[in-house]
Amino acid sequence: MRYAVTVTFKIRPDQFEAFMVLMLANAQASRLNEEGCHVFDVATDAERPGEVFLYELYDDRAAFEAHLETLHFKAFDNAIKEMVLEKEIKTYAQVVQ
Repeated sequence: MRYAVTVTFKIRPDQFEAFMVLMLANAQASRLNEEGCHVFDVATDAERPGEVFLYELYDDRAAFEAHLETLHFKAFDNAIKEMVLEKEIKTYAQVVQ
């Protein structure tokens, strides 16, 4: 059974472009370098400026926990601290395919 994570960010308007550069690099590193990461989608919509939605799919919770310990995630998380106005994380322990 897979493990899903959704994250919704609200980003400072003057930091959106810089955030997206870091976010896309983090997503790519996760997909390419983490065996347990199967999906790492980054979604935005012009109707909701400043909002970034992530959908991540892992083998299991342990794979997600391993993601949180990677150097690329830690660097990303540290770099965005002043860019983020709000962050909401939801996890789903059961994903039916």
